[in-house]
Amino acid sequence: MSAAHPHEKLVRMANQIATFFRSYPEDEAVAGIHKHITSFWTPRMRDQLVTHCSDGEHGLDPLALTALKITPKARSPIPNAVTDPHEQGLGASDAG
Repeated sequence: MSAAHPHEKLVRMANQIATFFRSYPEDEAVAGIHKHITSFWTPRMRDQLVTHCSDGEHGLDPLALTALKITPKARSPIPNAVTDPHEQGLGASDAG
């Protein structure tokens, strides 16, 4: 069995992110995908995917492709992560 091409994995990952954001309005979805990819992917991963997408047969979800090509004007629908649960209103638990 041959190993999958590295670009296939990047396309699959980007498409999974796009699937997550698909239920949001398009501008927010693109912003969310862009934010996720720029926050959690290395520059090399992003560059490899952009290079791969120069081919017409890239298989990338249109929302993810847009998120790679532009800097969105909309805000991501997902808030920035916080490390302190109290900042999210998640005070002391009554569990256990």
